[in-house]
Amino acid sequence: MGERAQANGKSKKEKPFEFQRFLSTNGLAKSATNFEPNHKIFSQGEACEALFYIQKGSVKLSVVSRQGKEAIVAILGAGDFIGQACLAGQKVHLGSATALLPSSLLRIEKRAMQRALQKSVLPSHFILYLLSRNARIEEDLVDQLFNSSEKRLARTLLLLAHNGNEGKIDSVIPRINQETLAKMIGITRERVNFFMNKFKKLGFIDYNGGLRVKKSLLNVVLHD
Repeated sequence: MGERAQANGKSKKEKPFEFQRFLSTNGLAKSATNFEPNHKIFSQGEACEALFYIQKGSVKLSVVSRQGKEAIVAILGAGDFIGQACLAGQKVHLGSATALLPSSLLRIEKRAMQRALQKSVLPSHFILYLLSRNARIEEDLVDQLFNSSEKRLARTLLLLAHNGNEGKIDSVIPRINQETLAKMIGITRERVNFFMNKFKKLGFIDYNGGLRVKKSLLNVVLHD
């Protein structure tokens, strides 16, 4: 009986922490703000006084050099935070956040979030989120340093499509152009176009109702 209960306990998956419900019910975020595609959520150099929780949509984080060259640092979606560096004392945003798709975000004032981290059940869950996000950043850095541009593009497409999620065979990436992909990977749009045509011929992607990324694209990432 005890062994069965223990086995049942192991088989049950722990539910992910519901950040959105916590933020709403604890008064940290009173209402959501909607952003249309290409609308800036915050800009590089602006005062860093709040963080945002993405309820739905897609947001790109980018940095522009003094020479005017833009690099896309990350593309984030529902369930992600942006602007959290303000909690560590960062005074201005080091990059910009722009909506890629129609997006809905909750704004959380820095001081309100700091109080919540001191007095609630939030700290451990938020730390786990930050650790997971940091691991993703490290993987991106290793990918940029050691992998070919073809592998980097394949990995980026898989991440954007959230491939690897349980029960998901393939996914559609809406409204992302080759120029954006080029800025994410650090190659020219022409090279992106060359590899995208190659992936299409091999059956790894197609353009039926949007850019559909198939799980078979993993072959490019895993192949030495």
